Amino acid sequence: MITSYKQLRQVVDTTVANTKITDVHTHLYSPCFKDMLLWGIDELLNYHYLVAETFRWLNIPYEDFWSMDKKAQANLIWKTLFEDNSPYSEACRGVLTTLKKLGLDVGSRDIDSYRSFFAGFSVEDYVDRVFEVSGVEKVIMTNNPFDQEERDIWLNSYVPDSRFKAALRIDPLLIDTCNALNKLKDWGYNIEDELNDNTYKEVIRFLSEWIERMDALYVAASLPYDFCFPDDSVSTKIIENCILPVCMEYNIPFALMIGVKRLINPDLKLAGDGVGKGSVESVEYLCAKYPHNKFMVTMLSRENQHELAVSARKFRNLLVFGCWWFLNNPSLIDEITRMRFELLGVSVIPQHSDARVLDQLIYKWEHSKNIIADVLYDKYKDLMDTGWRISEDEIERDVQKLFGGNFWTFLSAKF
Repeated sequence: MITSYKQLRQVVDTTVANTKITDVHTHLYSPCFKDMLLWGIDELLNYHYLVAETFRWLNIPYEDFWSMDKKAQANLIWKTLFEDNSPYSEACRGVLTTLKKLGLDVGSRDIDSYRSFFAGFSVEDYVDRVFEVSGVEKVIMTNNPFDQEERDIWLNSYVPDSRFKAALRIDPLLIDTCNALNKLKDWGYNIEDELNDNTYKEVIRFLSEWIERMDALYVAASLPYDFCFPDDSVSTKIIENCILPVCMEYNIPFALMIGVKRLINPDLKLAGDGVGKGSVESVEYLCAKYPHNKFMVTMLSRENQHELAVSARKFRNLLVFGCWWFLNNPSLIDEITRMRFELLGVSVIPQHSDARVLDQLIYKWEHSKNIIADVLYDKYKDLMDTGWRISEDEIERDVQKLFGGNFWTFLSAKF
């Protein structure tokens, strides 16, 4: 049993540092996807968080930036955010943490030497290095069969890698349904001009084929802040008649990521999205109306977090996960993690990386693990203050659940 605060601190820190992670939501790809897998210093610097931050300082036309090649863009971002200003935003600090954890001299500020370092790796060797340094064991990709480049790889040249698991992303079916159905028709599905039983049957066939082809662990959609369910929209009909029945048949969760305001500044392209308060009532309706379906939910607005955690107390088929996108800031991760632990105990997934660049696994988990360790220490200390005795094995059990065990258990659960 742990007998002192000092011992507790040591056990928590060591356990968090050494526990292997399943990252339940990323935008990464395995090496067989070739250029779709982003990595290296130029990709790190061209991450859309940093692009938006850079334009806080630039006076050049947007099109001038977009006309540059990636190296020139990275040089401009580096000069603007790291040399002309102190890089203490979370996105900037993340680049520096990554370089440091890889053994590079951050103090040199020598971007060309960093490029030389990355150029010395093959993609396969670098994937190995990042998984080792980050402590991540498995990542769940975001796999969109409506993307022709990705579709071609799945159909013709996909090579399984046990570290990279698939999630079937179906945003076009819900957000751009007409064009998505036209694509299905072009691919040989018997889609009719209206939403009827035959069209639903063909959409189900499409979803089933891709779940099996990918061995997808869940079906996912990123949804706008004004997503409402149920209503008389096409998206509601697709969810009710296609997505939920397929998820039920394969016993996989439907993952909803709610809260995006798309392209509030279109000139910023991928960096131009914003955030809006979503409807937890829609999540509650889904969980209550479909108690045998499983739902994984993360919401983008800070204002949704408490209500969502309370809902998770009421529905065992709801698994709350991660601090997503604009919530991926230390002060908010700390606040949200404490609140979730206080309401839900160990039964959450406190974080996912949402990484678009392989290297980001390093900093996003390094920063989040430090915060999670601080919160865990405080909570175990509170327990010790009541006279409760805590063992090292119990802490290891809890951390394993938080860093992946809860996800794998939820996948196999039947309600």
